[in-house]
Amino acid sequence: MKKVAIVADSTCCLPPELVQKYNIRLVPLYIVYKGKSYRDGVNITPGEVYKIMRRRKELPTTSTASAGDFLEAYREASRKADRMLCITLTSVQSKVFEAAMVAKKQAIEVLPETTIEVLDSRAVAGALGFVVLEAARAADRGADLTQVGNVARTMMGKVCLLAMVDTLYFLAKTGRIARAAHWAGSLLDMKPVLEHIPAIGETMPVARPRTRAKAVELMLKLMAERVGNNTAHVIVHHADELEDGEKLKAEIGKRFTCAELYLTEFTPAMGIHAGPGVLAISFYAD
Repeated sequence: MKKVAIVADSTCCLPPELVQKYNIRLVPLYIVYKGKSYRDGVNITPGEVYKIMRRRKELPTTSTASAGDFLEAYREASRKADRMLCITLTSVQSKVFEAAMVAKKQAIEVLPETTIEVLDSRAVAGALGFVVLEAARAADRGADLTQVGNVARTMMGKVCLLAMVDTLYFLAKTGRIARAAHWAGSLLDMKPVLEHIPAIGETMPVARPRTRAKAVELMLKLMAERVGNNTAHVIVHHADELEDGEKLKAEIGKRFTCAELYLTEFTPAMGIHAGPGVLAISFYAD
């Protein structure tokens, strides 16, 4: 039996093979469309969600995982370890952390032999994913709960996320980004670049290039400034833009020395707020 099991929510955008390799228990968020709830990454595909969104009619919404969902995840994880770390996306933008905490309190009675720690990563998407992944790797090496938690907290101070969206229409509509409403009225053909800042747990617009090419080049420039000459760990995300995602991944492989480089779909649980057409880079430097 492992010393520590890792639980996370489905917005972490990790490649499925890594989730499986490190036995990470993912708790899906919900996509709600026409009165029916779908589990993120389980019974609705990202492509299906983004096709609905492109029509801009009867837009889907999201719903957080329940405390019951997390409690079930804790119960399953307890079969492999009697200690666990649950890592959630930023509490500034979601109620997921609260649900995980409620489940932790419930687990005191139903899983009395299990010790559970819940950590608000203050991050999103692959930035959250790297916090989860490094914690899982530490657990796989046999680290105890305190050590695994320390690894996760250290990663929180290192991870970065840059994203380009086709429009701020969806972010402004859902109120998920500061100043989006102010920008949205004048954007038209602009391709905003956003940065998620873990220190405050928020996503902020940083520039307004007029083309996708300029937006991508700006993201690569910003990434270069943060990585410097160090080795990078990178996850490229796309929201229904596989070809562009593959091109961005290839370009990063040319420009940077990467210890690991992955391409994943941008989870619909976040893509509903950002919209189809997103290209994003989650990374950190050694």
